[in-house]
Amino acid sequence: MHAEKSSPETSKATEEEAHIKPLVFYGSVVGIVLFSLWVMLFIEQANEVIGLVLSWISSSFGWFYFLAVVAYLVFVIAVAVSKFGDIKLGPDHAEPEFNVVTWAAMLFAAGIGIDLIFYCIVEPVTQFLTPPDMEGGSVEAARHAMELTFLHWGLSGWGVYTLVGMALAFFSYRHGLPLTIRSALYPLFGKRIYGPVGNAVDIAAVLGTVFGVATSLGIGIIQLNFGLNYMFGIPEGTATQAALAVMIVLFSAISAATGVERGIRRLSEFNMLLAVLLMLFVLVSGKTRFLLDAFVTNLGDYLQHFVQLSFNTYAFDPPTDWLNAWTVFFWAWWIAWGPFVGLFLARISRGRTIRAFVAGTLILPFTFMAAWMAIMGNSAIDMVMGGATAFGEQAIARPGSAIYLFLEQLPWVLFTTISVTILSIVFFVTSGDSGSLVLSNLTSRLKDPNHDAPPWMRIVWAAIIGIVTVALLMADGLVALQSAVVIMGLPFAIVLILIMLSLYRALSLEELKSASMQEALSGHLSGRTISREGPSNWAQRLSRAISFPSLKQVEQYIQREVQPAFEAVKEELTEKGYPVRISGGTGEDLHLKLDVDLGEEVDFTYQVWPRQCSMPAFTLLAEKPRSSYYRLEPHLREGGLTYDLMGYTSDQVIGDIIDHFEAHLQYLYTRRERAARTPGEEGQPGPT
Repeated sequence: MHAEKSSPETSKATEEEAHIKPLVFYGSVVGIVLFSLWVMLFIEQANEVIGLVLSWISSSFGWFYFLAVVAYLVFVIAVAVSKFGDIKLGPDHAEPEFNVVTWAAMLFAAGIGIDLIFYCIVEPVTQFLTPPDMEGGSVEAARHAMELTFLHWGLSGWGVYTLVGMALAFFSYRHGLPLTIRSALYPLFGKRIYGPVGNAVDIAAVLGTVFGVATSLGIGIIQLNFGLNYMFGIPEGTATQAALAVMIVLFSAISAATGVERGIRRLSEFNMLLAVLLMLFVLVSGKTRFLLDAFVTNLGDYLQHFVQLSFNTYAFDPPTDWLNAWTVFFWAWWIAWGPFVGLFLARISRGRTIRAFVAGTLILPFTFMAAWMAIMGNSAIDMVMGGATAFGEQAIARPGSAIYLFLEQLPWVLFTTISVTILSIVFFVTSGDSGSLVLSNLTSRLKDPNHDAPPWMRIVWAAIIGIVTVALLMADGLVALQSAVVIMGLPFAIVLILIMLSLYRALSLEELKSASMQEALSGHLSGRTISREGPSNWAQRLSRAISFPSLKQVEQYIQREVQPAFEAVKEELTEKGYPVRISGGTGEDLHLKLDVDLGEEVDFTYQVWPRQCSMPAFTLLAEKPRSSYYRLEPHLREGGLTYDLMGYTSDQVIGDIIDHFEAHLQYLYTRRERAARTPGEEGQPGPT
């Protein structure tokens, strides 16, 4: 099994190498465009049908959303604290691309978006004045409102993102599969992921992402439209909102055509800083001590009642409209955004252990969200309790106005409203641009996870997102946006259940392979190959230990000893009917690699990599002028091993290859035996 057999024709690292997945791309585009046209041309009929479907899903599958979101969170935490937590999201020798501070800042930024600006006032005030299960306006209602807000923006949602990001990073960076959702199901479906099963999974991810991003953009348009009217008198309505949607397409086209992605990243970083400053301004200019006390109280209430809140479906007296507008909607929304944010988390986390990844992605973004919601939400509730009832009623009646009406109650209103408008605009356009990039990658075959689809696909997807957003705003505004997410999030919620099962199976196979290699160790030691010159004596071993070769010496050694060893193994295995391929080892590519194709089972890979190291202090004086030397380390599919092959004879290199080949065969045997005892696992090779 070769991890990248799906796209062997790609050879150059350029965006133009990407090829579309025809069924995924055209199937998604045609379906989404037809849906959008239907909504825009038959608004009343569309509203009625969407309402009926929403009612059926919420009544039939509302419980499923509740259970699924809890299951995702429990799963990622269980994996992190288990023995699997030490496994790296990448080869064993991989190091994180970003240091801890930079990585933490990127996770921090992942938790900030236009949704937080929209809901930080609307949700706490709404839950305070019109709670689902108690009298509104009381102190008890205030505490419960913040509990619900923390529930909807807390650990449960980030459990969705963590699951997707962990699966994508594990299968792509550790096992060389494409960075797409279908890859996460390889242990369950094998090579069938490259057929109809994989296409269906990718389409579910695309639909969820399109409607998830469109919902966020629609919410952003509603808020931005009010802000522009508030500041400049630009009229509110469908025409203005459509113009703002067109702005997404134009901005994405400019971004794709001119390559201003670095500028967009800088803009996002500026926006993150501006959001933090706005939060601190509200904290300092408001009732600082009360807000800090309330934050601690909210956090304690949330953690104390987390299980009860997470499983409360209000079964005996269900507030159906409230559930559809809040908890069910939020769970579907998080799920719909899963491929988007999960892909981002995977890309920035290569080389980290699963334990570090889960801890970082759950704790860091949640910390900011909790602080943001506590400071903004408690400030708004305190205003309403202090007599600003008109503000509270207006915030519920016109959600897009809430943040602006809130800032009117604070000093420096001109500065803060300008800041919020800038935040809204930047989050608005960057979300659209990033969404189109993710969708184009999901519908393309890419050379490797670090390359993106061609610019024209980003423009197409930006246009489609704009069309969907306008269609839903024309239908029934915020209600239509929420309904569409609940409907479109359901298929991907089911896919995430399969991803959990698949990831667990793959992690179990990692453990199995490690155990198999330990079982084969005794055979390695007892059957150590003797060199052609006779048994290795202590002088040879000592000479090898205190040698510090240059890169040129390593290259000569590869040609003199390692290359012949690889050729000898290839000749012997080929004679016995096994397809073997040798690559690299010459010119600039000194990473000599041997691949043995084992058919439907996991291929065997052995390669040698020169690694530059700092010269130790105890080297001979003659070698002191050099600051570095090179080791020649063997690498398997799982990553690099830590010993040095320099000084081995060809026979000893052959012996090392055979040792690992025997261990690999032992792993395959153990795996077949376990599959025979475990129904449902037979015949699925997995990526390991």
